[in-house]
Amino acid sequence: MFNTIEIDRSSLTIMGVKFSDLKTLEYTANAIGSNMFEGFEPTPKGIEIIRDYVIGKITLSEMVAFAKEKAYV
Repeated sequence: MFNTIEIDRSSLTIMGVKFSDLKTLEYTANAIGSNMFEGFEPTPKGIEIIRDYVIGKITLSEMVAFAKEKAYV
């Protein structure tokens, strides 16, 4: 079963998480959607982590560490 998430392109938000531009929002939304097919259940904190990785604010190693710590919950 596929769940939906709140994406507001006019406000540039996904589940209330703010994005600086539409391209980054859409790239992140596509990545989240793909992972949801594999069972990923996004949370606002998880979306922040993915956004920060996409914009280069955190490294892949840091993102993996967050995943291992389940910091996205």
